[in-house]
Amino acid sequence: MPKFKTLDDIGDVRGKVALVRVDLNLPMKDGRATDVTRVEASAPTILELADKGAKVLLLAHFGRPKGQRNSTMSTSMVQGDVERVLDREIMFIPEVAGPVVEQAIGILRDGDIGLLDNVRFWPGEEANDPEFARAIAGHGDFYVNDAFSAAHRAHASTEGLAHLLPAYAGRAMEAELTALDKALGNPEMPAAAVVGGAKVSSKLAVLEHLVGKVQHLIIGGGMANTFLAARGVDVGKSLCEHDLTGTANKILDTASHAGCTVHLPYDVVVAKEFAAHPASLRTCNVHEVAAEEMILDVGPLAVEALGDVLKTCRTLVWNGPMGAFETEPFDAATVALARTAAALTQDGSLVSVAGGGDTVAALNHAGVAHDFTYISTAGGAFLEWMEGKVLPGVAALEA
Repeated sequence: MPKFKTLDDIGDVRGKVALVRVDLNLPMKDGRATDVTRVEASAPTILELADKGAKVLLLAHFGRPKGQRNSTMSTSMVQGDVERVLDREIMFIPEVAGPVVEQAIGILRDGDIGLLDNVRFWPGEEANDPEFARAIAGHGDFYVNDAFSAAHRAHASTEGLAHLLPAYAGRAMEAELTALDKALGNPEMPAAAVVGGAKVSSKLAVLEHLVGKVQHLIIGGGMANTFLAARGVDVGKSLCEHDLTGTANKILDTASHAGCTVHLPYDVVVAKEFAAHPASLRTCNVHEVAAEEMILDVGPLAVEALGDVLKTCRTLVWNGPMGAFETEPFDAATVALARTAAALTQDGSLVSVAGGGDTVAALNHAGVAHDFTYISTAGGAFLEWMEGKVLPGVAALEA
């Protein structure tokens, strides 16, 4: 695992200014955040630094203002939510550099927290402009990155600052990198991956990377239909990318050369219409799908067999649901397999790491999100990590 410094390496921070990159890009409704998971993730880092007497300045983006000031995308919109989670008053600072920030630092006492405005109001942020990064860095004594979810972007606040100040991983970043290393960097074998979701096209690079890393690749969701079609199965009216069957076959060939077993469903849940508990609902062998039917979930026999596969594994990476889990009863396979993985994790026989928006929603729906070893709330960054890409915000922290 690459070496990076953590908060344990900083030393005495009293009276020093900490520039802390966090993820405050929260979903909003009626002026309040509907989900504060990202704030909760960074709270330990912010509070640890404040309690040790640092002046903590939070750097974050909010929405996509494209280098222009926009009052509806000011980080002041989430100030109340951040205060509620931290249970502290924080000072909003309507700039990220310059005399206004300097003045605010003068007003803040040791242990106080300030929230800088949306870094993306300035074009220099997304351009990773060295001058812009230097202007921000001029106010800080050290830099902490606690936003893994933004680490796949080489921006001034995620990558540029790390080269200008002593740079450290925050507690959430540290936990994420440790978990990801256990899952794919240096996993205990045998390892399995569950990859689901609607389309093969959105996860091609993930699948190509994983077949060389894991012993078992479990494919579910709409993307399984494309692989079944590649194997000559008639999938009826199912969601399927028929133009990608050649690519699917290439992935299957690569897997077989790499010693990776690809698991596709052999029984499936089908219906003539996509609706909750449709009259046409039935379970059948994949070779018995009728022309007017669509596959909407993996069948119970396949799920039981997949559970048995997980019992032989030591590591699991999960991204994407097994079926159309938002609509009952097409959540059955996702729920059953997630509960098996959770039970094995709780028994201590499996390290389970999951990530991606749909995945977190599916595991919450199954009631097992807290039973996995680690759940990543990062979307794009988690996918790029699963693709084997170097994440600039992480690479910049390497000691």
